[in-house]
Amino acid sequence: MDHDHFFPQPTREIAEKRAALAPEALEAWRNFSRTVYKEGALPEKYKQLIAVAVAHVTQCPYCIRSHTALAVRKGATQEEIMEAIWVAAEMRAGAAVAHSALAMDEMEKLAGK
Repeated sequence: MDHDHFFPQPTREIAEKRAALAPEALEAWRNFSRTVYKEGALPEKYKQLIAVAVAHVTQCPYCIRSHTALAVRKGATQEEIMEAIWVAAEMRAGAAVAHSALAMDEMEKLAGK
């Protein structure tokens, strides 16, 4: 099934319009992004693996595609990328389990009334 119609393809025209509408904010974001992903205490490959995992949690299709490609370019293997995705899936599922305490608390409050 083709889901491309849900998300417009990034184009030069979209990028140019975004830049024209908020040039200072876009430049600040670009500088921030360059700073965050450059080699530091964490190698660039690890940073891209983190980005792949987070992209799956935030469910950003553009981020999934771009950071997967960047992770591969920085030397990540398919196995490393898939493991990062599974870590993200576990964290997302774990959050749902942990937050069930809120529902349990609310149910107990309502039962006590």
